[in-house]
Amino acid sequence: MFTREELLQRDKASLDLFWLRDASMTDLANLPDPEVLAEEIMENLRSALRSFEVVGNA
Repeated sequence: MFTREELLQRDKASLDLFWLRDASMTDLANLPDPEVLAEEIMENLRSALRSFEVVGNA
């Protein structure tokens, strides 16, 4: 593990996390309501769980 100071001493060091942005979320002013986002997340989690259950029962 490296300290923050050690990382910053490296050539071209950057702690920017801009690359973590989801490209599909470029228009942050027009996001759906939090309830809609939460339901989409829950459905994605349910779908993932179903996929794991299929694999686990194979």
